[in-house]
Amino acid sequence: MKVEIDQDKCIGAGQCVVAAGAVFTQRDEDGIVELLVADVPAGEEEAVREAEMVCPAGAIAVHD
Repeated sequence: MKVEIDQDKCIGAGQCVVAAGAVFTQRDEDGIVELLVADVPAGEEEAVREAEMVCPAGAIAVHD
């Protein structure tokens, strides 16, 4: 599973962190999403897909 984030689209809502905090974080200075890990850990796939769905800005893309 590959996760792509578009920081230019991100509005800092933080829903990705709520859904999948093991994979996503937000920068302290502006709340923009960042990936914590290069590869999605086993067992976090469903949470990452949820993060993609709940992102209000559509800044997350998940590819199998």
